[in-house]
Amino acid sequence: MLKIYQQALRLKERKRGFHLITSEVTIALPQISELAVGICQVFIQHTSASLTINENADPTVRKDFETYFNKTVKENDPDYLHDDEGPDDMPAHLKAAILGSSVTIPVRNGRLALGTWQGIYLCEHRDNATPRNIVVTAWGSNDQSIG
Repeated sequence: MLKIYQQALRLKERKRGFHLITSEVTIALPQISELAVGICQVFIQHTSASLTINENADPTVRKDFETYFNKTVKENDPDYLHDDEGPDDMPAHLKAAILGSSVTIPVRNGRLALGTWQGIYLCEHRDNATPRNIVVTAWGSNDQSIG
């Protein structure tokens, strides 16, 4: 039988950078443990922050992500028209467009089927960030014969 679960999650404000939120996601939706096989989608309801999946063990990877995106999408570009909220405004939107607003993860045996070294990142692209709203949706079956 198909089961569908959804939970809104408000993440505390974080400084600009890449932050692991895997545990916050799994705590927000404990019903994942009821699914033998399924899918979990994590969606951010913002246009200046994003989500991605990457290395969860070495924090220098997250620092290097920030370095790369700051070099690639520079602030104070005189060609940007949208700067209503400061010099990081349009670059934040561009970074979010590049990385995306959601990640999709298989569920297997009641757990997110992430790889050994994978975690979910909140990618905060603003200097003066606010709390971020996430919607976590999981669906699947508790039928063990499917998984």
